[in-house]
Amino acid sequence: MKKLLFLGLIPSLFFAQEKTEIKRESGNYDSNKFSQMYDLLATPNMFRTASGAPGPAYYQQQADYKMDIVLDDKNKRIDGVETITYHNNSPETLDYLWIQLDQNMRSRESKTSLIESQRMDGSLPVDDFVKKHMQDSFDGGFNLIYVKDAKGNPLSYIINQTMMRINLPTPLKSKEKVSFSIKWWYNLNNYRVDGGRSGYEEFEKDGNRLYVIAQFFPRMAVYNDVEGWQNMQFWGRGEFALAFGNYDVNITVPADHVLEATGVLLNRKEVFSAEQVKRYELAEKTYDKPVLIVTPNEAKIAEKGFSDKSKTWKFRAENVRDFAFSSSRKFILDAMAVKLDTKSVMAISLYPNEANPLWETYSTRAVAQTLITYSRHTFDYPYHKAISVSAEDQGMEYPMICWNYGRPDENGYVSDRIKYGMIGVIIHEVGHNYFPMIVNSDERQWTWMDEGLNTFLEYLTEKEFMADFPSSRGPAHKIVPYMSGNQKFLEPIMSNSEGIHQFGANAYAKPAAGLNILRETIMGHELFDHAFKTFANRWKFKHPTPEDFFRTMEDASAVDLDWFWRGWFFSTDYVDIGIQDVKQYYVSEEPTTELKEQRTRRGRFGTAKGPYVYLIEGNNSELDTKRKKELNTAEIAPLNDFLSTKFSAVERTKLKSPKYFYEVIFDKPGGMIMPIIVELQFEDGASELIKFPEQIWRKNNQTATRIFATEKAIKKIQLDPKLETADIDITNNVWPKEEIKSKFDDVEKSK
Repeated sequence: MKKLLFLGLIPSLFFAQEKTEIKRESGNYDSNKFSQMYDLLATPNMFRTASGAPGPAYYQQQADYKMDIVLDDKNKRIDGVETITYHNNSPETLDYLWIQLDQNMRSRESKTSLIESQRMDGSLPVDDFVKKHMQDSFDGGFNLIYVKDAKGNPLSYIINQTMMRINLPTPLKSKEKVSFSIKWWYNLNNYRVDGGRSGYEEFEKDGNRLYVIAQFFPRMAVYNDVEGWQNMQFWGRGEFALAFGNYDVNITVPADHVLEATGVLLNRKEVFSAEQVKRYELAEKTYDKPVLIVTPNEAKIAEKGFSDKSKTWKFRAENVRDFAFSSSRKFILDAMAVKLDTKSVMAISLYPNEANPLWETYSTRAVAQTLITYSRHTFDYPYHKAISVSAEDQGMEYPMICWNYGRPDENGYVSDRIKYGMIGVIIHEVGHNYFPMIVNSDERQWTWMDEGLNTFLEYLTEKEFMADFPSSRGPAHKIVPYMSGNQKFLEPIMSNSEGIHQFGANAYAKPAAGLNILRETIMGHELFDHAFKTFANRWKFKHPTPEDFFRTMEDASAVDLDWFWRGWFFSTDYVDIGIQDVKQYYVSEEPTTELKEQRTRRGRFGTAKGPYVYLIEGNNSELDTKRKKELNTAEIAPLNDFLSTKFSAVERTKLKSPKYFYEVIFDKPGGMIMPIIVELQFEDGASELIKFPEQIWRKNNQTATRIFATEKAIKKIQLDPKLETADIDITNNVWPKEEIKSKFDDVEKSK
């Protein structure tokens, strides 16, 4: 206590003497990158807890649908009548309901085409010129025949672009439900010409079409505790926010079509031949390879038929957030069973002959691998099937079913780009069954919550499916070109999808790379996997927010990640950690003049007494080369004497014998915090990897200094040798500084 008191008096006396000369700076705001995120996250409450779990008052609405759908192949249109039963599980009374009319984005009155800037094209192909400047745009919006209550009386409604408000004649109280019916139709779009996430693909050679039908019926918007009605307009990029419910759907299509959809097929024996039913029953018991249910030859026969008759397929789906289907007379169908921990489910593919042999080789197997890997990292797939549909230029997901691109060219050639691209998109779209079809985030607002989490699991699945799979997203170094780009075109991950310049990198790749960094570098597999699985199980069949994810990952791991969320998700900070300076020190029997002066000054304050081991900087002018010595306890009597008196002979054999001392100053030109990963390479060829936790930056955001005392001379110091941290500049990662060879050098040498 006396020492502390004495030290405290010295500056007090000094300040008293110099009082008139002091210039005080203004106070600082808290700019510490390790500050907790109370300023950014929503306040926990009874609906959503501080742990990231659903609270005791959590609720969610339910929307049930009964639909009769007719697919008109000749006129390329779809007709439907639906009855919606809406359950108000909220504690509030609702005066009106909001319905999503997503197909209105394709209406000629849609404002979607007006929200983007344009530039004049210097030249255009003739067909593009005609379409762009001479033809009316495709008209695909909803045509509503009626909106009626349960008694058949007309309901008052108003349409605002892609949203329809139904004005309830009697307010819907908490715990009550209401039923109403809508009859509608719209023209189906050729999605390869007019764009879109659904529609039809035209096969000009044989006159057939392949239909992938989604967002095809008026759907209830989400009402929740976060923002009330999620009635943000659908502009085409931001996807969907949907309530869970039960579906009974009858779909009438040409009699020679093969169809698959969300839900359990209730009348298999009516729509398939007896032989095809037997093949499906065999597939339910076959785990090693797909079984053909509808063969290539059967598909070739069917595509020549053009039946005038129709057939109705009946489906029931429970606790799903949406419904979609695909239909064509060109379809081959194969399937196999997939064994999970608690159950078996079916992996299914539909594809035309034009997709073979690529699809019959890989599609269903990729579906199966996705279910296995995703289930291990989250929960066993709860539905009975997962379907992959071949649809060129597509990649889109719905409960139990998705469409995916990738076919051989007309000569049957399949490039690696097409092959791996197809497998990757199948894994990705099937994976969306978990995020957001089951862990049901708001895609309209937070694209990364489904795309980013899903892309991360896609990467893990690709590596399990094929060890040498050339994943384009996931590894940290893959995001470097984006994060090192022009800041004018970068937005934080926590941005709405409609305002993002580089959508794929921002919403898919950067979140996936961040999760990979957490798993591989910051948290480790055990802690990360448990926390991620906890989030998935807490929020399956519920509606999580970003706060729920951030809080659960910390709650289940005891790892403070606020610094990571703040930097990686809420900013465009980038990682750049370098080696600023390295000083080499040697042991000396006597101090330099500078050290003598330091000892004299420190002696005034009663610091530790000698004897001392003196460490002299290698480039000190006072130190002659002959005086540089490796540390040898036999040559330095005071240290040897100290060791002899404090440690037994056995204990001394366990002590380290450092001979080389390096003071390394790390700097951080980038704003993003990250652990410092250091590889020491020694002259004898050995190496040592040391990782300093990210907290090393907690008191100084610019530099950090560490001492390395080694028994062998260090030949090279390298930061982040495995490219784990997305460091955008590796030219400052090596000491002694060396020229980083460009990839272009190898290209030039190979010419």
